[in-house]
Amino acid sequence: MIERYSRPAMREVWSEQRKLELWLRIELLVVESLAEQGVVPRKDFQLIKSRAGFSLERCRELETTLNHDVVAFTTSVAERIDDPASRWFHFGMTSSDVLDTAFALQMTEATDLLLQDLDKLRETVAAKARKFRFTPMIGRSHGVHAEPITFGLKMALMFDEFGRALERLEAIRSRVAVGKLSGAVGTSAHLSPLTEEQVCRRLGLSPAPLATQVVQRDIHAEFMAGLALIGCSVDRWATEFRHLQRTEVLEIEEFFSRGQKGSSAMPHKRNPITGERLSGLARVLRGHAVAAWENVALWHERDISHSSVERVVFPDSCQLLDYMLAKLNRLTEGLIVHEGNMQRNLKASAGLWHSQAVLLELIRLGLKREVAYQIVQDNAMKTWQARNAGDATADFGRTLLTDPRVAELLTRERLEELCDERFHFRQVDERFRRVGIDAPARE
Repeated sequence: MIERYSRPAMREVWSEQRKLELWLRIELLVVESLAEQGVVPRKDFQLIKSRAGFSLERCRELETTLNHDVVAFTTSVAERIDDPASRWFHFGMTSSDVLDTAFALQMTEATDLLLQDLDKLRETVAAKARKFRFTPMIGRSHGVHAEPITFGLKMALMFDEFGRALERLEAIRSRVAVGKLSGAVGTSAHLSPLTEEQVCRRLGLSPAPLATQVVQRDIHAEFMAGLALIGCSVDRWATEFRHLQRTEVLEIEEFFSRGQKGSSAMPHKRNPITGERLSGLARVLRGHAVAAWENVALWHERDISHSSVERVVFPDSCQLLDYMLAKLNRLTEGLIVHEGNMQRNLKASAGLWHSQAVLLELIRLGLKREVAYQIVQDNAMKTWQARNAGDATADFGRTLLTDPRVAELLTRERLEELCDERFHFRQVDERFRRVGIDAPARE
């Protein structure tokens, strides 16, 4: 699945070649730091720097015998150096020094790509929000008609949610940008803290204040939880779009390309397959997050139970989320918006969604809330029953006018003002301003 769905840039971050390139970079920076401190002769460092390299194929060949990836790597590099100076390569280090420091670099590189994905998605969502800023539709609570909103407001809400995702991911990036070069149990017994600080700084990382043999895995668990939470937001909007595409609603639908088929049996089908796929993949991300949480509790200064998990869930999750954000962007960009159906559905509940406006007006005119509520509810239920009995002319506003309790307080003109859908859209521009979408004033 990874190979099929992930995009080249993200796939490259988690490739075996890229990982070994980072290992080599870290190892050379350590030798350079030791040379600056006078531990390694300068001529040996220059020779190591000029010759150091590796062959992925050779590393794999060596690992079949050595059964240790880092030792296979250092052996491959030593073969390339082909000089006694190679003794300084990996000097004073333990495997996890290079593993965890490189892992931090991979996480930060992956995060940078995901942040780009979020920026692109928000640009698309903002454009949709502006376009449909005042396109009326019914808002629903419990799946039932509540009061009118606009499709633009719905998109502005999506923009805001992924803004939080972006902020959250930026914060997590700073947290995972942590390396360690403090040795087998984190005591810096063989490499000084100065080397750790120099190397981490040159890599754009912070040195772990304290580590065991590994960087503590609560950091990595937070990273995975952050990805899973963004996946939850993807799922939330995929689910929203899927509901709005149901035949009985059909206010929006996924783009259906020429030649596309929706069903092997039913030629008429146009299914929300992209939204369904995204909802399914979000479940995978949540499962991977649980696996990362299980990695936090390691034995003493380190065991290796986390390693096999991380080799699977971190590349998989980053590549999945990269794919999911790109697909959600395309889905949102290509949405077919049926404004006529939005108007049709608004009318389906016979104006009952004006009930709160009428309730509050009766309270303003002096009625107790309980009395006003009962009057409005009586007329709402009467309208609802007439509508469900097949009376296509049933209308909440007209029903209210037949109630003497209402007629003595509200004129027809005032009631029409209260039952105007535009009443609900007076603060749309302010809401757009609050979430940071520049919206021109309504004409």
